[in-house]
Amino acid sequence: MPESSQHPLSAGDLLGADGRLCEAGYATALIRRYDRAAIRAGRMRIKEWDYYCIADETIALALTIADNGYMGLDSASLIDLPMGWQQTRSYMRLFPMGKTGLPASSRTGDVAVKRPGYSIRFENKEGARRLTAHIDNFCDGKPLDADITLSAPPEDSLVIATPFAGKPRHFYYNQKINCLCAQGYVTLGGDSHAFEPDRTGAVLDWGRGVWTYRNTWYWSSASGRLGGIPFGFNLGYGFGDTSAATENMLFYAGKAHKLEHVTFHIPKTPTGKEDWLSPWTFEDRQGRLRLTFTPMLDRAALTNLWVLKSDQHQVFGAFDGSVTLDDGTVLEISHLIGFAEKVSNRW
Repeated sequence: MPESSQHPLSAGDLLGADGRLCEAGYATALIRRYDRAAIRAGRMRIKEWDYYCIADETIALALTIADNGYMGLDSASLIDLPMGWQQTRSYMRLFPMGKTGLPASSRTGDVAVKRPGYSIRFENKEGARRLTAHIDNFCDGKPLDADITLSAPPEDSLVIATPFAGKPRHFYYNQKINCLCAQGYVTLGGDSHAFEPDRTGAVLDWGRGVWTYRNTWYWSSASGRLGGIPFGFNLGYGFGDTSAATENMLFYAGKAHKLEHVTFHIPKTPTGKEDWLSPWTFEDRQGRLRLTFTPMLDRAALTNLWVLKSDQHQVFGAFDGSVTLDDGTVLEISHLIGFAEKVSNRW
């Protein structure tokens, strides 16, 4: 395969005494130490979150606990893929400023939020993650309850330390753990869905950083099995200065296979707007990834509060095509459930 131009991270502290990234690049484990106290920026600008998405071929559940300085955000989304139905409930907390207590590492530590009408808790002990949630009025007066255990973390994950051009004390430190094994249930009113470990994939999006006010990113993720072997990928771009490394990576049998630049081709309507529910295509510059994405549902959300704006399109569907591993092995992909999104923010 062509030699990669991606820069691998070395171990050590994430930030120096001046609050700048010690090193930009990627790794397959969380080898740079994040310390909130080392950040040299206002507490209002620090963003920390844990986001989980659990999905099989029919149901997806996403849970978020975020502390974005001036705003906390707790969220649950339930998606029924065959029905093309989704419901999201999001709750804001004013000025948490780090008091949410998100852990400094993805390896250990719990985080929980409990307020009138809802509770979300992420426990992380002895290699297993337990996610629980309760929302009193999730949809049409019906409560949502979820209790899911994630286990069997793969050996490798995607870790990236990303700077922002012209903003030396801004950074994004991110880990995506794909192909987590999931077992448990989600219940809406009297209807319950069981997540079985042999047909369910899960991903953790663990993010910490100081961002610029305006940003747009493209992100795609899928986790499943090929012939009984865990397979997944993380694809993305548009966010920060990725000249040292991209966040594009394949995962097969627990091992990572690094990709360089990938492009999302989102179809357009005759008037030039994105046509979210028509088939997308994905390709990389090295010819190692060729995928078609067939959308099932667009989880769209628009928040416009003048100085704060978020325009999100998280599209769930199925991937088909082929990918090439580092050793030249070609894998054929058929109906792999995942999502692809475009998000633009002012915050």
